[in-house]
Amino acid sequence: MSSAKKTALVYCENQFGLMDGKTAAGLVRHSETYNIMGVIDSFLAGKDAGEELDNQKNNIPIFANLNSALANLPNVPDCYIYGKAPLEASIPIAERALILEAMSKGMNIINGLHQFFSEDPEFVAMANRYGVEIQDIRKPPELKDLHIFTGEITKVNVPVIAVLGTDCACGKMTTAVELNKSLNNLGIKSVLIATGQTAIMQGAKYGVSIDALGSQFVIGEIEHAVVRAFEEESPDIILVEGQSSVSHPAFMSSVGILKGCMPDGVILQHPPSRKFRCDFPLSPMPNIVSEIRLIKAISQSQVIAIALSHENLTATEIQKTIKGYEERLLLPTTDVLTYGCSKLTRALGNLFPTLNRRYKANSQIRPLLTTG
Repeated sequence: MSSAKKTALVYCENQFGLMDGKTAAGLVRHSETYNIMGVIDSFLAGKDAGEELDNQKNNIPIFANLNSALANLPNVPDCYIYGKAPLEASIPIAERALILEAMSKGMNIINGLHQFFSEDPEFVAMANRYGVEIQDIRKPPELKDLHIFTGEITKVNVPVIAVLGTDCACGKMTTAVELNKSLNNLGIKSVLIATGQTAIMQGAKYGVSIDALGSQFVIGEIEHAVVRAFEEESPDIILVEGQSSVSHPAFMSSVGILKGCMPDGVILQHPPSRKFRCDFPLSPMPNIVSEIRLIKAISQSQVIAIALSHENLTATEIQKTIKGYEERLLLPTTDVLTYGCSKLTRALGNLFPTLNRRYKANSQIRPLLTTG
């Protein structure tokens, strides 16, 4: 990966800050690959993307449309990123037209959908005409490059922590990214394994979008990514991004993650105010206790901490929820976007003392292992 970030414009019409806009939100919060110049969402035009997401200005403007973005930005961005993650397999005609227009302006196309733009004759012809590239993030490796489970995961002798959830689009990736940054800032070498398209776009070096793989290869690809990161990086800890949830009736991703990485612990992400599963209004959210039991039954792994999504909760409500969960579940609980990762790093330090020995001596940083 080049050290120079490419500039990018993220398309997220009518979804920025909502569940199906999670790719755009992830890139606005963090990207080692792209310098995000703006977001397209006509419903929020004129607002600041950071303020809209996290009530913190980040100077990434939201534009009404492509023409407005290009008229106001100093230069045409290098890339046009499709920043929505809908259940639908194909995009509407109007969105096709915008992608074609972006290519005509000289922008490379970054696509995270299951629909592969690089196999679309119209898109390919336009890309060739204007000398731009199309990158399908979810496109799986060739068959010869895929891996099945081998058992080599048993060679990994550093903690492997899976960040799972009780639903889709509830903050698993955000917690994994923030925890990975926090650990590295403490002098503990942490490597994040991506399992979805957004984390790959953000710049994760290891992993693959597992929901685009044949079921034969999901577990093996996760194992391969963890083993490769262990051998090439010599990390102190490995974090594995979760997908969906173990109990979700529509997806199998979490089961593959648990089998492939054989985690030493699980951090469970949960949106307390959510009544029904994301995009499935007939499917009620699971009880967090039942999810914890299910994870343990499938993997023999313990849930070591809870990370909450504060969607639709006031500051007082999230504080009350954190206190209630800690008293009832006897697990450290936090909301990393509001309170940071200190509870999570302390939990890891308590469970894995080797991490404390790697903790960088810096009196200005709160000690990793405390009793508070």
